[in-house]
Amino acid sequence: MTVKSVNKDVLAQAGALLRAGECVAMPTETVYGLAADATDEKAVDKIFSIKKRPKINPLISHFKSLYDVLEFVDLSSDAMVLAQTFWPGAMTLIVNRRENCVFPHNVTAGLKTIAVRVPSHPTAQKIIEIAGVPLAAPSANLSGEVSPTSALHVAQSLGDRVPVIVADGASKIGLESTVVDLSGDRAIVLRAGAITCEQLSDVLGYDVEYDDGQHVDQPKSPGQLLKHYAPNASVRLRAVDV
Repeated sequence: MTVKSVNKDVLAQAGALLRAGECVAMPTETVYGLAADATDEKAVDKIFSIKKRPKINPLISHFKSLYDVLEFVDLSSDAMVLAQTFWPGAMTLIVNRRENCVFPHNVTAGLKTIAVRVPSHPTAQKIIEIAGVPLAAPSANLSGEVSPTSALHVAQSLGDRVPVIVADGASKIGLESTVVDLSGDRAIVLRAGAITCEQLSDVLGYDVEYDDGQHVDQPKSPGQLLKHYAPNASVRLRAVDV
């Protein structure tokens, strides 16, 4: 494992590793992500192995632009409006995949839907561009731990499990992306984030609500398992004093 401050050579190395089917930890505006070629089944398998992540938990695929997203999925009118309003940015859309979609089933956990996002972080944008492929990129930490907002956090969690950590300061938002399910008739939020239901409702012209989260057997979005964002800390129940 090597932590490297971002520069032209480091970006080129990250792109080469990703094209070779390896994983790279990279910054985004939300949290640091563990990235791999989203179209390469073996590369995606490495994400699950490194994170010790359950394979029923789908991944988010990151793209350079809305134009690139449209090569793989069809967006509904609501999805298009949200994409044009909030991308690049901290919003993930869950949409129906095309029949000829080349993404392997381990990216989507075998679902007919796929989670897509266009990040705004300039380093993430450059890495996606240099890699030349969409990148599956969940948070760069062991499954069940708190998501990392710095390269140091990634190193503390994953250590030698990842060959390169591209360091570029702290994540601006520090909270994972809002996940909006648009595979049905109306938008619904499956995971809370910096973009709120109120903001989504204002754009779409109807009330967007939060999902009840009862998807333990087959989550539709990252963040829906019973154990998530779990800090390693002591907890007191019904405490009334220090």
